[in-house]
Amino acid sequence: MKVSAIKSYPVQDGEGRGYFIVKVETDAGIYGLGEIGIRNWGNAIETAIAHLSEVVIGQDPWSTEKLWQKMFRANFFPADTVYGCAISAIDIALWDIKGKSVDMPVYKLLGGPVRDKVVCYPHVNGNTLQELIDDCKAHVDRGWKFVRWHQPQTSGLYNDLDGHGVLEPRESMKLAVEQIGGVRAALPDVEICFDVHTRLDTTHVIEMCRDLEEFKPFFIEDPIRSENPASYRKIADNINLPIAAGEQWVSKWPFREVIENETIDYARIDLCIVGGLTEALKITHWAETHYIDIVPHNPLGPVSAAACVNLCMATTNVGVQEMPRQPGTFANDLFPKQIEWEDGYAWVPDAPGLGVDFDESVAESNRADPRGWVSQLRRNDGAFTNW
Repeated sequence: MKVSAIKSYPVQDGEGRGYFIVKVETDAGIYGLGEIGIRNWGNAIETAIAHLSEVVIGQDPWSTEKLWQKMFRANFFPADTVYGCAISAIDIALWDIKGKSVDMPVYKLLGGPVRDKVVCYPHVNGNTLQELIDDCKAHVDRGWKFVRWHQPQTSGLYNDLDGHGVLEPRESMKLAVEQIGGVRAALPDVEICFDVHTRLDTTHVIEMCRDLEEFKPFFIEDPIRSENPASYRKIADNINLPIAAGEQWVSKWPFREVIENETIDYARIDLCIVGGLTEALKITHWAETHYIDIVPHNPLGPVSAAACVNLCMATTNVGVQEMPRQPGTFANDLFPKQIEWEDGYAWVPDAPGLGVDFDESVAESNRADPRGWVSQLRRNDGAFTNW
């Protein structure tokens, strides 16, 4: 069995959500699916996929380690984020092919199940504090055990990223304390995941987290930007809350410092950026040696979700799995087969491959422009700040 073709599908569903799916085909008629992590960079990543196909087409899809090494470093320079996304999608698709070719789910190839299901957290929001609390309650009523939302902007609506929002740090810090305190009072037993989303600097994060300690959030995510992992040492030394980070890091190397120095508590591995299942598995086991749990980053579509849950089902050190929406409740025309979900937990059925399928004919009629920019935030003085 040899890889015969690699196809890219930037698409959107009927509600306007975008996905970038990669299909790897073989001469045996077996295909696999992958997903890229940064859809707005789709044009550049699609070019990288075409370039990498020169290495992968004609090769044995079972040679995932060899192919990962060749894709990452055969052109002398280490892969950057664009190539990391391309490698990720191809690698995940290769694992899907491997599972299908031996009639086994991917999690069995990763070591076999250590759990029957994976606890997940959804994305919640609200335009006011009461709306946020009501949305959290609605999710809990449907069975979710966790809730998660962003560091709030300070003009307009809570979490209304309209491209022109204002986020003034100290005002946002006060709103965050109000939000988390309000949700905790309304739902004393729910687990709260709070995503700073790199919107604050180190000093502000430390001050805010000290005010949040009494509410016992499950973790504080991405408290600062990711370019300098050493800065996590200052935060870890000055707060008494669990830290989750890593979604922007490509490959095992950026994770090295925070894992070895134990400056994070949860590794936010993005399988669709970091290098796919091949690389994520290495980081996961490395984190295990430092008692760090993984919380795979999954803001994407059903293919990403399936890859993440396969990894979690075969992994001991799992905290919780990001799952923005309940699988099977969206984009069913594009993805007629998705993983299972019930009562706050997701799992992969005992079926070959990742446990997700893709309707290529629907995708062809729903192609979308894979370019764009995320919403931008500014401060009161007009300065650009992190999204």
